[in-house]
Amino acid sequence: MSAAVFGPGVIIVTRTDTAIPVAFNIGYANEFSLDISAPTKQLMGQNQFPIAVARGVAKVTGKAKAAVLSGQVFNAAFFGQSFTAGKDNYYFNEPHTPSTTTQVVTNTTGGIVDLGVTYAATGIPLVRVATASVAGTYSVVQSTGTYTFVAADEVALNFNYSNFSSASGQQLNITNQLIGVTPTFQLDYWTNLNQPAAKPFAVRLFSCAGSKLQIASKIEDFVLPELDFEVFANAAGQVMNINFPDLG
Repeated sequence: MSAAVFGPGVIIVTRTDTAIPVAFNIGYANEFSLDISAPTKQLMGQNQFPIAVARGVAKVTGKAKAAVLSGQVFNAAFFGQSFTAGKDNYYFNEPHTPSTTTQVVTNTTGGIVDLGVTYAATGIPLVRVATASVAGTYSVVQSTGTYTFVAADEVALNFNYSNFSSASGQQLNITNQLIGVTPTFQLDYWTNLNQPAAKPFAVRLFSCAGSKLQIASKIEDFVLPELDFEVFANAAGQVMNINFPDLG
């Protein structure tokens, strides 16, 4: 008999364009869909109905959505580039009241990237200039994290900036590649409803290429990264295996 399928299942992507294939679980799968289409061409004669129908070019596309973000999955399924140990750390509304016309922010190792300064009392932003000369302006030496103001701005200020640290995390470095460079991966989908008895259903897609990666955020909701992909035949002509638990 046929089997019921419930839930998004487990989704594994395995990079296939590298010397050693490495597999990654996309992490708490939230949604999975697979669309298989093949346009047809009708041969018509003098009568109302076609006398033959032929299938043309077939197309397989899919969509996978996860509940967590994984840099390794993003890279294997879409970018195919390299990582650096460490990450950019961001600091927002770091409070300082300059006692002189200069102020050094707290986290300066390796330099900073300035992201703006605001007045703590009003939230109004100051304007970055080459040399501070009037109230409401500032200059910054990013290599040292040193900000310079005029005396009138020796008041409570909030500083926004980032700096890189290799102490934790990883950074996926995206560079401009030649057109046609395409990372490929195998995708395995597995799910199992144990009612009334365990009957797992699984699909293996031998060669896939990511066509869209969406990271969308909105108020009062979680970010669910979404990957769109296309499926094609591998060197052996294999496209997919669909594994059914029963005969029928």
